[in-house]
Parts: sequence; C-alpha cells; structure tokens
Amino acid sequence: MALYLPVSDQNLILTGYIGPNQRMLGRQIAERLRLPFVNIEQQIADRVGLPIEEIRIYYGETRLKSIEAEIISEAMLRRSTVIRVSGRTLLNGDAYTRLRQTGPVLCLSIGLDAMLHRLHIALGARFHNPQERALALGELKREWAVRALEGIHEIDATYLEEGQVIETIINRWQELTLVRG
Repeated sequence: MALYLPVSDQNLILTGYIGPNQRMLGRQIAERLRLPFVNIEQQIADRVGLPIEEIRIYYGETRLKSIEAEIISEAMLRRSTVIRVSGRTLLNGDAYTRLRQTGPVLCLSIGLDAMLHRLHIALGARFHNPQERALALGELKREWAVRALEGIHEIDATYLEEGQVIETIINRWQELTLVRG
C-alpha cells in the first residue's frame, strides 16, 4: 500500500453513491493521503443527536437545510481535507459552489445493473417490496442528480475493486490539484 503526500492545500470533496462502504472509502482515502476526514452527514447527525431522516421528520426540511448550511460553512474553512458529502446535501442551496471553491468534487458512480445488484444485497428481502424499492431508488435518483452539475469529475467504479477505486480517486485528485494548485 503506497502512502501519498498532499500536493496542495486543496480539499478532496467526495460524493456519489456506490454502496454501503462509501463512508469507509472516504476514511481510507484520507488515511492514505495522511489528511483529516470529514463526513458532512455524520456531522449533521452528531450536531442534533439524530439520524438525518429523523431530523427531517421531527424538525422539517427547512431546519435540516439550516444545519447543513452551518456545517458546509465550517467545512469551507478546512484545507487539505477529504470531505465526504451526499449528493442531496451538495445540491442544497449554494453548497456545491461553495465547496467547489476549496477543491475538486469527485463523484463516484456505477452502472445501473451494478447499482440494482448492490441495492438488492443492501435491502435483502425488502428489495421485493415495491414501496421499499421505490424509496431506495428515489434516494438514489436524488443522490445521482449531482452528476449533472457543471465541473463535477465523475469516476465510474462499476468494474473497479475497492483498492482500485481508492487509487483512481487519489490519482485523479492529484492530477486536478496540480492543474489548479
């Protein structure tokens, strides 16, 4: 396993949905780069003491967006950090524009067949319930809407193993920060 040194003070903003190991992936990338790791959704949940879906239910979308804006403002102060943010959060207000000022935004994606396979594994028997499947696919659709934003750097991880995904992300970030940095 190669260790990398940061090439600039640019952040690596990671988004997209490729499966249940997405948060761990960000943490592993940060470890390899010897950079701090910030998970925006985890910080939101920690601040309120509830999972995001429960914040949405109990306090409403407006309060959730307000908390997201606070956390994004705090993340804007960071440098040389791996920041994991959901596409849904990134699409709220000016979060994308603001975070993009601190470093390139890399969006992981996979093909639809691979996504349905991973969704089936993640949901188990619930996958066969049309309502559960529709909810999961709706969340995926919201998550992948970020792919249409101008300036997103998409990485197709359909046929890559975890180690290859990590290497690809690190190499792409280094290429982009050398150009920008």
